[in-house]
Amino acid sequence: MTTKSGTILLDGGMGRELNRMGAPFKQPEWSALALLEGPDFVRQAHAAFINAGAEVITTNSYAVVPYHIGDARFAARGQELADLAGRLARQAAIESGKTVLVAGSLPPLFGSYRPDLFNAAQAQGLLTPLIAGLKPHVDLWLAETQSALDEAREVAKGLKGDTKPLWLSFTLHDEHPDPANPCLRSGETVVEAAKLAHELGAATLLFNCSQPEVMGTAIDVARVELKRLGANIKVGCYANAFPARNEEEEANGTLSDIRTDLDPKGYLAFAQDWQQRGADIIGGCCGIGPEHIAALKEKLN
Repeated sequence: MTTKSGTILLDGGMGRELNRMGAPFKQPEWSALALLEGPDFVRQAHAAFINAGAEVITTNSYAVVPYHIGDARFAARGQELADLAGRLARQAAIESGKTVLVAGSLPPLFGSYRPDLFNAAQAQGLLTPLIAGLKPHVDLWLAETQSALDEAREVAKGLKGDTKPLWLSFTLHDEHPDPANPCLRSGETVVEAAKLAHELGAATLLFNCSQPEVMGTAIDVARVELKRLGANIKVGCYANAFPARNEEEEANGTLSDIRTDLDPKGYLAFAQDWQQRGADIIGGCCGIGPEHIAALKEKLN
């Protein structure tokens, strides 16, 4: 389940890959539209990442939330769509003939990059159908692009009693005024995130959907704090290829530009630095495709 170096490889950004493939894709549904109108595209996208070398693939459930598919559709079909996302990922894993883990994506429930919109009182009502739909198909839970600690706390609450490993992944402030003290988009620190991961019994602490430039320091800070706590928690990251973004701008609000310098060679240079810093797990987020993962597979050894 690892490269020769021991680094576990994740997949890349599902939404951009679906769009590139010509799958049904538009706002507001985003990547969920392929579940509704072209589910085989989702299976093909998973297969492309597996063929590139991904050892963990993430279910296409990121946009199965009211923000993208609407309140009425989520109430009527949320669990069904989560189940479909899980089945498609599992199908791709089985068909590959390889040992591939399926991570159940539990996304930000009220919009990416918007900790100010988080509503704890409504969180469990949204998490329950997602967890129920995904649970039969996944090997682990991936709470991803979490902007605030309270988001992760609610995920852990929703998963109480479940025995599958929990991977927590936080999105970072891209242009924080103190680069040596990396913070989540809520302003809470990576040190606090590491403490919470330990408190919640997470198996892995990740950082995702932020620029690659901020990942290295976050890995350093997290590893130091987890060592201080005596926590046996893996650390890693999967960055996006966006330019710096307004902190109040929703990550999937528009089809954002992709940085030309983050081609496979450019992204690989960052990944090699993360590996040298001790990252156990590396992959890609928005704008990072199978060609990037193939470069990581070839060179991270």
